[in-house]
Amino acid sequence: MNKNDLIQQYKDFVIPTYSRSDLVICKAEGSKVWDISGKEYIDFFPGWAVSGIGHCHPRVVEALKRQLDKVIHVSNNYYNEYQGQLAHKLVEASFPGKVFFCNSGAEAIESAIKLARRFGDKNKRYKIITMDKSFHGRTTGALSATGQEKYKKGFGTLLKDFQTVPFNDIEALKAAIDDETIAVLLEPIQGEGGINVADEDYLDYVRKICDEKDILFILDEVQTGMGRTGKLFCYQNYNVIPDVMVLAKSLGAGIPIGAIVANSKYSNVLEPGTHASTFGGSPLACAAALETLKIIEDEKLVKNALEMGTYMKNRLLGFKEEFNFINEVRGKGLMLAMSLNIEGKVIADNCIESGLLVNCTQGNVIRLLPAINIHKELIDKGLDILYGVLTRNQ
Repeated sequence: MNKNDLIQQYKDFVIPTYSRSDLVICKAEGSKVWDISGKEYIDFFPGWAVSGIGHCHPRVVEALKRQLDKVIHVSNNYYNEYQGQLAHKLVEASFPGKVFFCNSGAEAIESAIKLARRFGDKNKRYKIITMDKSFHGRTTGALSATGQEKYKKGFGTLLKDFQTVPFNDIEALKAAIDDETIAVLLEPIQGEGGINVADEDYLDYVRKICDEKDILFILDEVQTGMGRTGKLFCYQNYNVIPDVMVLAKSLGAGIPIGAIVANSKYSNVLEPGTHASTFGGSPLACAAALETLKIIEDEKLVKNALEMGTYMKNRLLGFKEEFNFINEVRGKGLMLAMSLNIEGKVIADNCIESGLLVNCTQGNVIRLLPAINIHKELIDKGLDILYGVLTRNQ
């Protein structure tokens, strides 16, 4: 089928929940993708950070092939070879506790919400405080937690007991906590919100308040986790440890998997019969995630994310000096953004036309989340394309 036929098939048979670029990707490797005509693109936004170690990493591909020859799915009524191993690795890399596996970030957020509310049931505390401009997913519970009204329009009354406060405002958080509060849920760097970074002391204050009030501190690391910010998990950039950490996206290097890590105090709150996920922790997904963790360690990709992120940010700051429509460059590691005072979609679309994949969020923020194994030569090539687009739009 040609490009037009493929796109028409989407229009005829796929529910139109996405605004799609006019691009049919047929092949990908590392930080490059190719469309149906064979045109090459540099990918600075690999699937909302899903392909965090690059597309089709050969070691992940081989791990999947080996597993496909053995068994694809094992019911959670039984044990499989890899789920316990992966949970052990995640706990070793983060904090003492246990892991629940599912299939996506939204499903992991739902799991964290249920854990918190189940814990709060003993004294009827169900309220969860979240942040303005946050994004936690599209399912009903995750959407209820999301601090952006535009995503909630048209769906009627969502779950109650969620309250949104401004991000990085500790006084607003203090004022919102009452006797019904059971948890604070936030992203250390807001992704869909525009790469808004938690202040250096903000998470420390949140941690202290949660300890004082005996409420759970839940960190959504769906986008920030797995080395992207120059640490394996973003909270490790701060002087805190969460009670619950939510993971997904690049955990499986392209294979769907989500997880929560709950510390020892809360790790047995969800008992048999209180929560489940049919496909969660499948041997295929766990094999991919285990290999991903090994690759990050073996190839020293956390260090690479920090070094390449610093290099990339410095070049973007140079762009800011030259183009007066760039308001700010922000982010950590390879989770970066340029805030503009012009429409961002035009820039993103022009980049795609020129062979560079980036993302526009919040209308005026260009979001850059390249794979954490990207090298300097490809960063320069991609940023040269971005520079050309910025020049044409000044």
